[in-house]
Amino acid sequence: MAHILIVDDSPTEVHVLRTMLEKHGHFVSVANNGEEGVEKIRGEKPDLVLMDVVMPGLNGFQATRQLTRDPETAAIPVVILSTKGEESDRAWGLKQGAKEYLAKPVDETLLMDRVQVILHGYRELP
Repeated sequence: MAHILIVDDSPTEVHVLRTMLEKHGHFVSVANNGEEGVEKIRGEKPDLVLMDVVMPGLNGFQATRQLTRDPETAAIPVVILSTKGEESDRAWGLKQGAKEYLAKPVDETLLMDRVQVILHGYRELP
């Protein structure tokens, strides 16, 4: 079981992601925007962060950049989940330090596979 922080301003997205993650045994906490996300990450030190991009105030790209450039939080992997699905958006997200960039709506099997690989560095055999 891992502690995963969802940073997203959409209650619907949070509900969908929380349901997926909890079904697979993960502990989930939530931040509703980039500023709150950065603060919670520094305080809670989750195992992984799922970061939306389009949020009021500090957006997901900016929050990811802050986290990956700060020695205190740089080791915490960030996965960007966004409706911004263009290759240029993906490239920019990875350049900010994200470990992965997935387009919404995200497939549960794909998300769980990526979470597993990032947290443990391997894929479970079927």
